[in-house]
Amino acid sequence: MLTDILGVIAMFLLTVAIGLPLGKYIAKVYKGERTWLDFMAPLERFFFRMSGIDASREMTWKQSMVALLSINLIWFFWAMFLLMTQSHHPFWNPDNNPSMSPDLAFNTAISFLVNCNLQHYSGETGLSYLSQLGVMCFLQFVTAGTGMAACAVVFNAMRSRSTQHLGNFFDYFLKSCTRILLPLSVVVAVIVATQGTPMTFEGKDTITTLQGVEQQISRGPAAAMVAIKQVGTNGGGFFGVNSAHPLENPTYLSNMVENMVIILIPIGLAFALGFYLDRKRLGWMVFGAMTVGFLLLLTTTVYFEMNGNPAISNMGIDQGLGSLEGKEMRLGAAASGMWATSTTVTSNGSVNAMHDSLTPLSGMNTMLGMMINSFYGGVGVGFLNFFVFIIIAVFISGLMVGRTPEFLGKKVEAREVKIAIIIALLHPFLILSGTALAAYVYVQNPEIGWLNNPGFHGFSEMLYEYTSSAANNGSGFEGLGDNTPFWNITTGFVLILSRYLPIIGPVAIAGIMASKRYIPESAGTLKTDTGTFGLMVFFVIWIVAALAFFPSLVLGPIAEYFTIY
Repeated sequence: MLTDILGVIAMFLLTVAIGLPLGKYIAKVYKGERTWLDFMAPLERFFFRMSGIDASREMTWKQSMVALLSINLIWFFWAMFLLMTQSHHPFWNPDNNPSMSPDLAFNTAISFLVNCNLQHYSGETGLSYLSQLGVMCFLQFVTAGTGMAACAVVFNAMRSRSTQHLGNFFDYFLKSCTRILLPLSVVVAVIVATQGTPMTFEGKDTITTLQGVEQQISRGPAAAMVAIKQVGTNGGGFFGVNSAHPLENPTYLSNMVENMVIILIPIGLAFALGFYLDRKRLGWMVFGAMTVGFLLLLTTTVYFEMNGNPAISNMGIDQGLGSLEGKEMRLGAAASGMWATSTTVTSNGSVNAMHDSLTPLSGMNTMLGMMINSFYGGVGVGFLNFFVFIIIAVFISGLMVGRTPEFLGKKVEAREVKIAIIIALLHPFLILSGTALAAYVYVQNPEIGWLNNPGFHGFSEMLYEYTSSAANNGSGFEGLGDNTPFWNITTGFVLILSRYLPIIGPVAIAGIMASKRYIPESAGTLKTDTGTFGLMVFFVIWIVAALAFFPSLVLGPIAEYFTIY
């Protein structure tokens, strides 16, 4: 048990130790300073020359958002085309996997387009290798790069004294892919490949089990996808059971590496903010507030999973190794709890254990991580979500102390606060309205058989699905039968709204504030790089989450907890 806990502590401390220099490196990349990956510049110039894009042209926040939405629309049609024509692919489909139905292709294309990777299919039987690489792996790079580019635009706006020009979105986007995501992914891919993750274009392999029975084992170019799915907080599994699969996550070392890189870039971006703005204390404030929330969820989840489930203990089954239902013995309860927390505080969504089997309050914590959606969060968008709460906290703090709300020398006025409040409330609105609709449809038509676990846990399954969709996460309580037109279409629309509006809103706030007159700091300026303000932001986040989600959590995991304990 002590070894398991030490493994969790080591993973977190190593990630922070790597995240600090990574943040400094990211800041240099976005500032345009010299880095050791400058040899990628000719390749970047080639892409810009081929596409006719002038990477030196400064763009306003509106032009950046138009660019973001335009390229995402093109990627959507590309994904739909490949997914619906899989059975006709001339190569890289050795297992003859069929084409997707229109509703499943719509849900899958949208899901990977918005960095969610919600999978209503099983990877090894649902996709050809061409789709795995040409759609899934491709989108995992570019959608992560999109979120990071939007974050860089906000960084630039926060740094500027008074301007409407916030750098070039395409330049930030391409550098995010070539100089951050790609090198990290190569390192991770090499590590997991050496541990046993396949990287081949051959079809299923036939083996003979210890019982003397022949069995076909799926394989494919998995190592490349495993790397970017974790580095880019994407999360889509190459295999159906995701990183619980022994070929996708073969050893404890691969588990450590994959888990660490889930939160590596989100942590790095918190430090990058401080380096980019030359305000290191601000970066530490953001990192500190995020980390306190993360550790609260992590420690309680690991505690509950290591202490087992009393319903199982009452059956006379020893749980000295913790609650192992739905988990891999080779990884253990503590490492599974660590992964469950890491994957849901970010928009990753990969799993090394079945979240449907978590103890009730651990399951609640995974939902809380997604409901809050700003304790690290996805690459780029995690900070954008946190930025919204900074604006709200600045406004509230100004009212409390009788000072004009200001942030980094710019007044925070009614327009910015309205946008921030709308974005903050959009998240619970999408989750709760979707869950209410699903619950109503199920109650009216129980014969549709969505739920394997009716009652409190069944409600949690539906709540989790929309929470995962709205947080662009992609994990699920897999007792839910979700590959139906209802779930494919409704979650698809939640995915769209919860991806683009929470990006456009913070970028709009930053762009509006960047164009305002700079006000030098004085003795009366509210300090936003202190621990006190960090606590203020932290409690604003928790209060909004509690007011929005506590009633639904009472109906689901909390009620289930009291039926067991």
